[in-house]
Amino acid sequence: MGSLWEFPGGKIEPGESAKEALARELSEELGIRAEVGPAVTRIRHHYRRGGAVDLQFFAVREFAGEISNQIYQQVRWVKLEDLIGYEFLAADRGLIKDLAAGKLL
Repeated sequence: MGSLWEFPGGKIEPGESAKEALARELSEELGIRAEVGPAVTRIRHHYRRGGAVDLQFFAVREFAGEISNQIYQQVRWVKLEDLIGYEFLAADRGLIKDLAAGKLL
């Protein structure tokens, strides 16, 4: 789904907490050392063709280092209300609406 936008993150490795996994993924994907804050929401998404994902979203309000795109086609920093103008993965669309409407942060 390379043509769709997504949030950085990935799978939790054995022995990691969800926060530790996000910190590791942000380092690998964006080259930053993030201070992972409180949970924002959790989503369980079932795909039409089978399978499901359990997504956990956390606030990151502070990080060290310059953002360096390690794996994505593009990286953008946008206002929350502007997120609805981007085509996100199906699992993220409800979250995008809530973020843009100011319901979560």
